[in-house]
Amino acid sequence: MNQSQKRIHLIQYLLEERNETIEIPHSTPEQKILLRALMNIRPAKTIDPNILEIQDDYLQEEIKNKGIITFNSNQRIELWQGDITRLAVDAIVNAGNAYLTGCYYPNHGCIDNCIHTYSGMQLRLACQEMMDQQGYLEPTGKAKCTSAYNLPAKYIFHTVGPIVHGPLTSSKKKELESCYKSCLELAVEKNCSSIAFCCISTGEYHFPNSEAAKIAIKTVTSFLKDNQTIRKVVFNVYKDLDKEIYRDLLERIDG
Repeated sequence: MNQSQKRIHLIQYLLEERNETIEIPHSTPEQKILLRALMNIRPAKTIDPNILEIQDDYLQEEIKNKGIITFNSNQRIELWQGDITRLAVDAIVNAGNAYLTGCYYPNHGCIDNCIHTYSGMQLRLACQEMMDQQGYLEPTGKAKCTSAYNLPAKYIFHTVGPIVHGPLTSSKKKELESCYKSCLELAVEKNCSSIAFCCISTGEYHFPNSEAAKIAIKTVTSFLKDNQTIRKVVFNVYKDLDKEIYRDLLERIDG
């Protein structure tokens, strides 16, 4: 099957699974939107291995077409703007919620939604099984590890950042610092030589962008001084605002 046939097959399967019948759009962009929406709302449960194989082939080709990004410079800290699901590093960091099973809003723009979409539907089930075994919601500032499945990364580190309502407090700052430190410690535990951080808590959780970047850079640079396992840390940003903030802060360090 080509990509179009795989996409339609997956849509038909997910619709049948929900006992729904709708007309599948003819255009590729509309089909992609529909498929992502159906993947996003699908609960954590097992899936037919044949369907999973088709999904994996489809997603890997989609990611290949987006372009896989590798980092070959000797810089220990790098800034990169774009889609984190394209990064070929040992671990990428996902800013999730306390349930850790991903974003269920169809085609939502958060990083949690993007990572779960392109990693594949097996990620949600793996997260659910991990949380069932844990028996309680994931605390703020901690981190859990899963496979990255169809992504070019090896692992996904899931962390829950602090939610900010009103003035920024010292406790919220410490919680965000703990997110970065927990992920770095997990990277050492998993023998990762490279890790890419998203801008934890700055989106839906409303942590001020500039303060978040300062905490991220300070925590990472301090950790790297005493640890040689991690040879590459990528600060992955999506918004132009965050790129400007990180670039300015990192230039001050280099200067």
